[in-house]
Amino acid sequence: MSQSLKARVYQILESSDPTDLLSRVDDWAVSLLVILDVTAFILETSAFISSNFKLFVNEIELVAVACFTLLYIIQLWCCTVDPRYAHPLWGRLRYAMTPLVVIDLMAILPFYLMLLFPLIRSIKFANVFRLLRLLKLIRYSEALQTILRVIDSKKNELIMTLFTVFILLIFASSLMFFAESQEQPDAFPSIPAAMWWGVVTLTTVGYGDVYPVTALGKLFGATLAFIGIGLFALPAGIVAAGFSEELQRKKIEQLTSPKIPHWEDAERLAIAHHLDRSSDVMKTCIEMAKTKFGDSFENEELIRDLALSLYEEASRKFKL
Repeated sequence: MSQSLKARVYQILESSDPTDLLSRVDDWAVSLLVILDVTAFILETSAFISSNFKLFVNEIELVAVACFTLLYIIQLWCCTVDPRYAHPLWGRLRYAMTPLVVIDLMAILPFYLMLLFPLIRSIKFANVFRLLRLLKLIRYSEALQTILRVIDSKKNELIMTLFTVFILLIFASSLMFFAESQEQPDAFPSIPAAMWWGVVTLTTVGYGDVYPVTALGKLFGATLAFIGIGLFALPAGIVAAGFSEELQRKKIEQLTSPKIPHWEDAERLAIAHHLDRSSDVMKTCIEMAKTKFGDSFENEELIRDLALSLYEEASRKFKL
């Protein structure tokens, strides 16, 4: 009963099955709670709301943290039904280090750190960590997960592009410093200070707070602006290509994936794990059959019956 309950809870929390009512309730409830909590945090910065509804806003945060903490504990409790995290200690630690579970921890950890160390609240930007709870939406949003998969698949190209931009920024800032430092010592006092101008120019934002006045500086600035237009279009093109590939991959999977009966996720994982562990026994049986009957024996049903018996044993053992 305990294993069956664990498996069901694990399936509800880990999967976003649109055909499962409890899974949909979990997705919508957590998403709504995240949105309410972040909205309360934003409204709290208003002097009127903070003075008149501070207690209500604080209660929203307490309810959100309590719910997120309870969910985190339940996740660690039921994760052992997954064969990958079957060990009661190391399996849970391995599960806790997975990206989505780390995000779940980040959603509640700042609250408890501020509770244990009140001095942290005096840090100006400490409350900004509350916005980390928005990352929990990644678990329940297929769109956000698709974005992460695209970025992960194109990380090498993106890193190369960013590295190129960084090298160009150093060269441009250095040239502009030597071109403008004598005419504008306050605007370009050093190469690190000139990097602000380089970033603004490369990204084609052009705030206009710092700009070249010498002929050589203007030439460098105009050249860098043209380069920036093309260079910063590269990441957008790389990500767009990644999205196209991801959508194409999903279409191919939908067309080629076999229609199999709907099993409980935890049961399927458990059976697969059991059969994998039984592979050595299977090989031994085959070798014994070959030794007894020869390399080619007429009754091939022996091996088929052996495989079926292993499967039936696994089904009985892990039936939910």
